[in-house]
Amino acid sequence: QVQLVESGGGLVQAGGSLRLSCAASGRTFVSSAMGWFRQAPGKEREFVATIKWSSSSTYYADSVKGRFTISRDDAKNTMYLQMNGLKPEDTAVYYCAVRLVASSNLYYTAATSYNYWGQGTQVTVSS
Repeated sequence: QVQLVESGGGLVQAGGSLRLSCAASGRTFVSSAMGWFRQAPGKEREFVATIKWSSSSTYYADSVKGRFTISRDDAKNTMYLQMNGLKPEDTAVYYCAVRLVASSNLYYTAATSYNYWGQGTQVTVSS
């Protein structure tokens, strides 16, 4: 059974930084794509970033490009989201997700494309 466990959320002032972690277990992810999504109160879940596990190729939402960096550590089976230059509008619950079998030619930005989800971690950015 695939399990994803997020950590690293918290309260930070605008302009600050946080690093989220997503520890994955239950199988190998060499053919997978993993992603970060976020959901603010009263809003739909939105795509943040995705990474191909085998190639480490990445793709970002325009709203976070240049501020956030997605990465993964193969030895630890863990994905990260380094968030710099945080803004109040980044406040949300952040979720990691995995799509078990991913095409090398596609980036997956729809939540429905992912098979498993973590429980979420709250990020709050104060102004």
